[in-house]
Amino acid sequence: MTAIVSMDHITKSFAGVPALRDITFDIAAAEVHALLGENGAGKSTLMKILSGAYTPTSGAITIDGISHEKLTTRESAEAGISIIYQELSVIPQLSITENIFVGKLATRSFAGVQVVDYKAMDARTRELLELVGLKRAPQTLVGQLSISERQMVEIAKAIAFNARVIVMDEPTSSLTEEEVKLLFTIVGRLKERGASVVFISHKLNEVMELADRVTILKDGVAVATLPVAECSVDKLVQLMVGRELKDKYLSSRTAHHQAGDPVLVVENMTRADNRVKAVSFTLYRGEILGFSGLVGAGRSELMAAIYGAARRRSGSVTLNGKELRIRRPYDAIKAGMAMVTEDRRGTGFFHNFSIRRNIAIGRQVKTSSLGGLGGVIDRAEERRLADEQVAAMNVRCRDIEQNIVELSGGNQQKVILGRLLAAGCDVIIFDEPTKGIDVGTKSAIYTLMRDLADAGTGVMVVSSELPEVMAVSDRIIVFAEGEITATFTAEEATEEKLVRAAALGHDNEMDH
Repeated sequence: MTAIVSMDHITKSFAGVPALRDITFDIAAAEVHALLGENGAGKSTLMKILSGAYTPTSGAITIDGISHEKLTTRESAEAGISIIYQELSVIPQLSITENIFVGKLATRSFAGVQVVDYKAMDARTRELLELVGLKRAPQTLVGQLSISERQMVEIAKAIAFNARVIVMDEPTSSLTEEEVKLLFTIVGRLKERGASVVFISHKLNEVMELADRVTILKDGVAVATLPVAECSVDKLVQLMVGRELKDKYLSSRTAHHQAGDPVLVVENMTRADNRVKAVSFTLYRGEILGFSGLVGAGRSELMAAIYGAARRRSGSVTLNGKELRIRRPYDAIKAGMAMVTEDRRGTGFFHNFSIRRNIAIGRQVKTSSLGGLGGVIDRAEERRLADEQVAAMNVRCRDIEQNIVELSGGNQQKVILGRLLAAGCDVIIFDEPTKGIDVGTKSAIYTLMRDLADAGTGVMVVSSELPEVMAVSDRIIVFAEGEITATFTAEEATEEKLVRAAALGHDNEMDH
């Protein structure tokens, strides 16, 4: 197997702290090479060195037999390396065509002057959209697309200029099951054309199905590179976390206890944009209530309406027997509700704040007055809250003054959860809380959910992963086209029932 790209003895340190230590990683022609590891293991850092975004402290990168001590982003792109980052880089204010060709506009000569050739770019964009299965017009603004559709634009952008190596960082985290199948088909086509894919994912079943080889990183060190044919999911987990996770989903149906009194009652909730229609349900104290369905079915849209992040046409929200007037998220926080949003980077944290400020602000908003304008910031209390939650959530960081954007995705999620715990809430909404999270951190989040429920908190979980929602939930509500189509207890739920209720809506004929 001949390597077209080889990263040899790569070491990278930040402020003297090693993030990567003597890593060797290679990519062969027409292969899918999976890169695995817990959050913070160094996967994204290694790929940013390959893309030219970071300069290695030591080591070399060899492409087509030519050795480089470092790459610029331009040199990396010219070598045919394209990276789709976990946090999408599309520009919402531009069209799909403009996003694909940004920085590489096609031109034609008109009266001796070079002008932008929109006709040629739109034609090429249509070809790419057909290839990735996105049924949208080229001139559609990316800001009008769903997260999963934006992911498909990223993929189209990556393959637009015949890249030889495409790095996909958690590419399936926002995709439906059908979109995942389409992505796998696209990867197969890329291999047939001789391109290679570096596939970064925490979904180990996908790795087993798609990859040819796998490299596992742990704490900045490459612990193994193996053919996937010699691996099992259990072996990969053990190499990643250094221990066996005997129970991948820590909750078990027999462990679910009887819920208490109603803590949250939602009646006749309808959004102004009609993406949620006449939804009613009750959440009980001490219960984990799961929400299942296809992406875009209305689950996240319902949570946004409850939390005051989206306008509603009708409906009421009653918390602890008191009807609330929630017009914005501030009102929900003051009332004792908290939410982990689906878009961690877009709406989950404050990019310009330290870990300390991101954790403490939840408590500060909840105790503030005058719509958040009144209140005194207690720095000592901020440090106490941050130290407490960083230790409790096992956040891997330099110190609490480190900027949150410098953390891995999993550690950012831990900081967000720490903010919720520091604030103290009666109801917590988790919207896709383990998207892009490693198996070890997933287990910690599942344990946290159950601990919160055991302490009397009402917990709501939106998840697109059926095994996850089945394992953590006491009851499961299924959504389709903005409406509830079925409700199951943990004992009643099966993957078949959930899929049928989501796909067939009210037409399903299941007896439950």
